[in-house]
Amino acid sequence: MNTTLQVQYKQTALITGAASGIGYQLAYIFALNNYNLVLVDKMAQKLTNAADKIQQECGILVKTIVKDLSIKTSPEEIFTELQQENLKVDVLVNNAGFGIYGLFNETSLNAELEMLQVNLVCLTHLTKLFLKDMVKQGEGKILNVSSAAAFQPGPLMAVYFATKAYILSFSQALASELEGTGVTVTVLCPGPTESAFHERTGVAGAKQVKDNKMMDAETVAKIGYHALIEGKTVVIPGLKNKILAEVVRFTPRNLVTKIVKSMQEIK
Repeated sequence: MNTTLQVQYKQTALITGAASGIGYQLAYIFALNNYNLVLVDKMAQKLTNAADKIQQECGILVKTIVKDLSIKTSPEEIFTELQQENLKVDVLVNNAGFGIYGLFNETSLNAELEMLQVNLVCLTHLTKLFLKDMVKQGEGKILNVSSAAAFQPGPLMAVYFATKAYILSFSQALASELEGTGVTVTVLCPGPTESAFHERTGVAGAKQVKDNKMMDAETVAKIGYHALIEGKTVVIPGLKNKILAEVVRFTPRNLVTKIVKSMQEIK
């Protein structure tokens, strides 16, 4: 679905990875709050289904962009397409991301380079492109989806954890730089969440997934949305995740790494 959003001005949110999981739930919440949407995902049919459902139920306008964000030209192509349509993005949600499970010396280099492109480079690139206009206009919001994984090293998912640490650090630094500009940056750091992520990653059998009651994607999205609207910088859904994020700050790094490794192992 590629509906022009200029028929009636409302604020517009651009959301990557919007066809399912937290991204879809965020899209639905923005729609319920009267935002028009630009939804980006590489899964064309799922994206179309999501857009149709949201538009029919919420009465807002939706533009879909089918794009593989592991291709380095994708951010510029998205930005250019919206510029050509004179479409202002008021809220940027960098949600797209994926993980890879396994020993680093055994996992696929190509897959991990693609993960770096999606989780880290694309997020940075899109933020750079859309932020300039937000600052110029004196208003705008950015929501970057990181993870509770950002607070410690992650053996068996070493690159994934590192990308999430980057997102957290980048978002906090950017939020500080933007104070007084009218633009805010929020970073959402959920723990294990009910979605297809764990099956796709191959980590569904890990202790931390099997032994923990996971928060559902809708709840995580609601927490992230409200934190964004309130202008908070860091939000960690769930009391247990908040406590763990604090505890690791005061625990020897080598011990933290050993504990995370034991939680990541599939037994």
